[in-house]
Amino acid sequence: MGTGLCVKVPSAVFLSRKYRFFSALTKTCTFATAMARSFNIQDKTKGYFLALVSTLAMANVYIFSKAALNDVHLFQFGFYWYGMALIWLILYLLVNKKARSSLSIPRSYLMKLSLIGILELAGTVFFFIAIKTMENPAMVSFLANMTPLLITLLGILFLQERYKHIEILGIILTIGGAFMISYQKPGSGTGWLRKGTEWVFLSSLIYSVAFILAKKYITKLNPLILTINRVVFLGIFMLLALIVSGMSFLIPGPALRNIALGSFLGPFLTALAQYSAIKYLEASRTSIITSSKGFFVLLGALFYFHLVPTVWQIWGGVLTVTGVILITLGKQWVNKLLTSYGKQ
Repeated sequence: MGTGLCVKVPSAVFLSRKYRFFSALTKTCTFATAMARSFNIQDKTKGYFLALVSTLAMANVYIFSKAALNDVHLFQFGFYWYGMALIWLILYLLVNKKARSSLSIPRSYLMKLSLIGILELAGTVFFFIAIKTMENPAMVSFLANMTPLLITLLGILFLQERYKHIEILGIILTIGGAFMISYQKPGSGTGWLRKGTEWVFLSSLIYSVAFILAKKYITKLNPLILTINRVVFLGIFMLLALIVSGMSFLIPGPALRNIALGSFLGPFLTALAQYSAIKYLEASRTSIITSSKGFFVLLGALFYFHLVPTVWQIWGGVLTVTGVILITLGKQWVNKLLTSYGKQ
């Protein structure tokens, strides 16, 4: 337990009432995504709705992956998680002719895609190690908000992007919030930072490098290709790791059930809803909505695992989300203010 700040309920076998609730939520997210893509509503409203669906789906990924990783090894988890994700993607492509027609890849992109695939493989492995290591998955979610911060810093270094003072304030708030979430009193036996914080940071750093590479060198590909690339790389790696380690392919039924739901919500539904949202809404606004997923994970962890965060950690989460908002929208706000001032 470490600090004794949380109350943890064993999760090897989940109460059927809780399972039915999250299963119903999965179906609701799927139905909502289909309806938003079909109904004739305003594009902006459709975009916000899809971004919210993506956020809810991603929040559940933290819950289902934590539940499964409590019962199985990372290699067993990864093999089934990405194997099932690949099945969901294949089924989607079989029924969506338009998606299939947009999957052409220029030869010049193959090496770059391979490099991005390797980076995302490493980032994802570190992410799930963090999920398994840290007691409360909500803290992983809030700490993962460091990714926009690192993307901003790498953009300054490698893309010569410039940022306003308000965005720098966002960077400071995000770092401060991450420290508040990760900090623990000295003498706990694990140092100043909570166990698992280092894995979240490594994951965010690697994801950020992959994002910068994709932004700089891959500009004409359908985002669905990047999703498939990631799933294939991780699926192959987990299969090989499982074989080399000599572990069993057999896993408990509850873990398989959680993996099936999580793999549908994460690599498939989250990506589909998020990419669909970007069609109708600016990517910056979509990013802000998805950065709030930590609060939904917080509720899920409380309901599913009976894990209660400290007030210090909650305020840290608020600061990371505020920082992401300032980093993402700061430049737009400043430009609008300057434009309004110029018209006076």
